[in-house]
Amino acid sequence: MAPLIVAGIAHAGVMQAVHAAAMPDGEAWSEAAIAEQLVLPGNFGLIDPAGGMVLARVAADEAEILALAVDPPARRHGSGAALLAAAEACAAAAGARTMYLEVAAPNQPARALYARAGYGLAGRRRAYYRDGSDALLLRKPLSSAAAADG
Repeated sequence: MAPLIVAGIAHAGVMQAVHAAAMPDGEAWSEAAIAEQLVLPGNFGLIDPAGGMVLARVAADEAEILALAVDPPARRHGSGAALLAAAEACAAAAGARTMYLEVAAPNQPARALYARAGYGLAGRRRAYYRDGSDALLLRKPLSSAAAADG
């Protein structure tokens, strides 16, 4: 696996293309929305050149995965797990003690990834997505060991 790239505003188009390929119709973020997130204090993005991206933010001792996407042809090769672990390490290094994310309840592959990574259910948003599915709110405590790995 190629090293991950720390994303800057110039990478917003690449991130948007991956996000659009991975998300259901109408759920992908625009390039402008991703660019806006990348310049906010505490926010960061990482790109897997094989076709993955993660966008996250840290505020005080909490972090959140805003978007994690892997292009369908690149799935099942470890990109999602690598991006998730790297985002956790970056967040822990910035002082976060807990990582949060949300996932569509029917998205079994993503739910399995997050379960393997140690995320537990923290809540549910009923009928959150355009297709009427629920969003599951997940959380994971971050350790100082994750910061040392990043």
